[in-house]
Amino acid sequence: MKVVDHSGSHLMHARIRTACAALVVLGLAAGPLAGTALAASPTASLQEAVARGSVDPATGRALRAAIEGLPDDDATAALVRVSGKDGTWRDSAGVHDLPSRREALEDGRFRAGSTTKVVTAAVVLQLAADGELDLDGHVQTYLPGLLSKAFEPITVRQLLTFTSGLKPGATLGDVNGEGFERRYETLTPEEVVAASVAQGPAFCPGKRQNYSNIDYTVLGLLIEKVTGDSYEHQAAVRVLRPAGMRHTSFPGGPDPRIHGPHNRGYQKLADGRLVDATEWNMSDRWAAGDMISTTADLERLLHALFRGRLVPRPLLDKEMFTLPDVPGATMSAGLQRFDMGDGRIVWAKSGARPGYSTLVAATRDLSRTLVYSVNATDAKSEDMNPVAERIVRAAFGG
Repeated sequence: MKVVDHSGSHLMHARIRTACAALVVLGLAAGPLAGTALAASPTASLQEAVARGSVDPATGRALRAAIEGLPDDDATAALVRVSGKDGTWRDSAGVHDLPSRREALEDGRFRAGSTTKVVTAAVVLQLAADGELDLDGHVQTYLPGLLSKAFEPITVRQLLTFTSGLKPGATLGDVNGEGFERRYETLTPEEVVAASVAQGPAFCPGKRQNYSNIDYTVLGLLIEKVTGDSYEHQAAVRVLRPAGMRHTSFPGGPDPRIHGPHNRGYQKLADGRLVDATEWNMSDRWAAGDMISTTADLERLLHALFRGRLVPRPLLDKEMFTLPDVPGATMSAGLQRFDMGDGRIVWAKSGARPGYSTLVAATRDLSRTLVYSVNATDAKSEDMNPVAERIVRAAFGG
């Protein structure tokens, strides 16, 4: 994932497209939805949408234009929240589900994918601030027997920054989302890690950065070992509750449902089928990507985190807003750095589960924040979803 470092306004579209594409996280997809066509449904007028927010009119118009016309071939719904020094903007477009074509729920819950890693990183850093673990301490010390003798000592910080050298673990579906047939199966964190360990190391710890879910799966096990508590409860008491994230939850193992109001998610498979991907057992993603949330709650997470309410500021700046000294690094502890040009640095984290694509992004001073959930039909694609790309361009310029 390369950060583009060009200058000049004529390159802004290319820069943002490159930056956005790098946000896409690899994952799964899902089962047949026969005879359902994607066609536009009535949406609020442009004038009404702009009136709902208080960002500058040009940004409001661009944001509304970015999500108009849903559902289409790329997405069935989009939920968007923008805030910053010039006000706020929030709106939604598309449908709750394709059969009924009811209007999308603006406050609907969704699978937040790898934005879960922001929460996991915050929990680990809190534990470090409390003296309950040492970021320079070794996985082999905290979790004896987890790794084989083939592995050199791996620090907690190296897990946080994806520089551990661990290979990806087992999953319930390949990166193209063809795991539909296994969507109700369960894969425990221990099984995921065991499959990784069996392959041996990919590289020496601290020498490279390679984004993978496995690092945060191990961090979940570490959190449970250090606290003697479940990952889910620690995440709730240390992050969700302090941030006011009242509508965010974790499946708690094999539960495939999204509880509470939510929009259905749909995914295209390689054979061309469009499938309903809403129900899916995410046990293989766990602390790396099984959180369920809302755009309002993820906006609260950004504000609480960036303001130092979840992680003490010195540790926050050192670990979450500083890249590791590794060639080509773009990821810190749970966040990714993007140079948008003109001196604008954005810290972000994307997430993708079948039928749902999510992004949290903000400047360090919170002068502009963006949270979206796009019910993308290609959520697991390595290319940026066109709807998501339009949203990012509208929110951050270009």
